[in-house]
Amino acid sequence: MHITILAAMSADGRIATSRDELVDWTSPEDKQFFVLKTKEAGVVVMGRRTFETLGEPLSERLNVVMSHQQALFPDVPGVVECTSESPHGVVHSLESRGYMKAVVIGGHEIYSAFLSADLVTDMYLTIEPRIFGDGVPFVEGIAAKKLQLMSAEKLGGQSVLLHYVALS
Repeated sequence: MHITILAAMSADGRIATSRDELVDWTSPEDKQFFVLKTKEAGVVVMGRRTFETLGEPLSERLNVVMSHQQALFPDVPGVVECTSESPHGVVHSLESRGYMKAVVIGGHEIYSAFLSADLVTDMYLTIEPRIFGDGVPFVEGIAAKKLQLMSAEKLGGQSVLLHYVALS
């Protein structure tokens, strides 16, 4: 299964100033790229806080919410699924139903879990022209990983989109 991480971050590697912040500080071009990539995959995987921050499921995509507090969100078939499974369990469940792609959209604990499980095939990281100085890191507590840069492109006037593939 093709697992992509999609993240926007400040120039100092922060994905938010706090754990409850919606990523509304990114460029319009990053938002367009997010919609394109996630609709293309058809499945988004996120943590509970990210789902709560969104306020509602992303349309035209299966929203998989990973949480130890699974009972907080009722499943809506084809729209929202809540699970307390590991990243491997989530991938296995999706594969068993014929899904070929999924995009991991946050937060940092979910990014870290998928990277630690060696399930990520590639990453698209948008670097926005901001420095938060403090806040939520992209990942933490993971082993070192080697990546190969596939492309770097300017998004709009100030943002940069980096595409990496994970090396085994």
